Amino acid sequence: MAIFESTQKMYEVLGDLFHALLDNPDVGPKYLESGITIKFNISDPEGYIWLCSDGQIVCGEHDDKPTVEMTLSGDTCHQFWLQKIKMPVALAKRAIKAKGPMPKVLNLLPLLKPAYEIYPDIAKKHGIL
Repeated sequence: MAIFESTQKMYEVLGDLFHALLDNPDVGPKYLESGITIKFNISDPEGYIWLCSDGQIVCGEHDDKPTVEMTLSGDTCHQFWLQKIKMPVALAKRAIKAKGPMPKVLNLLPLLKPAYEIYPDIAKKHGIL
């Protein structure tokens, strides 16, 4: 069974994570500076999450052009934020498929450290850890 019981649950959990991340004074301004819009195409359950270049987080369909698209399963997403799978390994094994200028994405990886620290608490809060 998938870690996220529904698309709505996935949006709640990951929405909380991304809001906390962009609200972080060390991360939010640097993300906005990057000018990147990331679209996550998530399967099992099906859904889309957008991290827009203006700091907006959209769960679901959105009329924007992504700089980068990341395609992965909900379970892979959960494992990634728990640091049980690393980005280079996930990309090599095609557990995460990326489309777009990868150097821009890789430059953002250092900004993820706070997400790794807060995701376990968010997952516990939502009853999936």
